[in-house]
Amino acid sequence: MTYIIGMVSQKGGVGKSTLARMMAREFAEGGMSVKIADLDTQQQTCTHWAGRRAESGIQPEIQVQSFASVKSAVDDAGRFDAYVIDGKPNASDQTIEIARVSDLVIIPTGQTVDDLHPGVVLAHTLIKKGIPIHRIAFAMFKTTGSERENNAARQYLKQAGYQVLNGEVPVSTGFGTASDQGRAITETSFRSLNEKAAALGQSVVDLIAELAERKVA
Repeated sequence: MTYIIGMVSQKGGVGKSTLARMMAREFAEGGMSVKIADLDTQQQTCTHWAGRRAESGIQPEIQVQSFASVKSAVDDAGRFDAYVIDGKPNASDQTIEIARVSDLVIIPTGQTVDDLHPGVVLAHTLIKKGIPIHRIAFAMFKTTGSERENNAARQYLKQAGYQVLNGEVPVSTGFGTASDQGRAITETSFRSLNEKAAALGQSVVDLIAELAERKVA
């Protein structure tokens, strides 16, 4: 059985590709076969990252391939235990297609209303298109370290009716440095950063397991 995780966003720069790379690395580290389908054919953020990773000889190796359509990406999914789809930002039709084929849809967001509001609008749109609300989750990215601001952002999302993953990814140059080297954000030089990112990754794994049980039942 293949688990498909769709990473989508209403705007760029909120952590979508970063989260896709982290989850692929965590799945691979756990012994699962995994691939990232990079649908952002213009930026190809994940594809270029995988190239840097391969050149540096970093293990585990992460397979990434660029696809022009959701259909062609999904046709390849059955060969893997986990399949992470990294969609284009602001691509409404494509985003809905990704959501429909995904077991879990994750929307990364920052703490400000400028980030939260577009994410909630996107989630509302997905629900109107028939995506069950229990298959949508928000991930907190680029947090400031302020517990008050973090709690306020989480409350904003929960009041809108959505589940928020545990853990968060704070603003840090350490994450950027790791990415430049072809590493995931759980592979930085700083244990505290790795632990924060890993907590978010574990929350994704836990939710996928919960959804899988619900699907079987």
